[in-house]
Amino acid sequence: MFKRRPRPEPEVVRTDAEWRARLRPEAYRVLRRSGTEVPGSSPYVHPPASRAGTYRCAGCDAELFRAADQFDSGTGWPSFSSPAGPDAAVIRTDFAMLVPRREATCARCGGHLGHVFGDGPAPTRQRWCINGAALTFDGAAPDPAAGDPPTDPPE
Repeated sequence: MFKRRPRPEPEVVRTDAEWRARLRPEAYRVLRRSGTEVPGSSPYVHPPASRAGTYRCAGCDAELFRAADQFDSGTGWPSFSSPAGPDAAVIRTDFAMLVPRREATCARCGGHLGHVFGDGPAPTRQRWCINGAALTFDGAAPDPAAGDPPTDPPE
């Protein structure tokens, strides 16, 4: 089970100008400015039919989620039942909406990923509601006809 802990200092540290130069505009807005993408706008909303592959941080390439843990939540954002490992993501309390929420950030670079809710499937009962703009996907050859997300080209 995921442990709540203080937000560690990120391993990957860049200036704001470096982040802007490195990231696509939408990824910058989400990862570095805690933005939220438009629901349904990500090619990663639906799990790949093959259930194989890894979702990585678009900012630092850290492994964050596995396709096998992805489910279709019907919310319009990629949803996962758990992160790829206990050190992949960090949860902290976010008061931006006046109601406390559990914000998910990349443990390696501190980038904003999305939020965690307690209405997911068994066994974790967690829904990691993640902005697709914060992710890249490594997987087997995608089959768009089957709903597989595109594999991101190396930068």
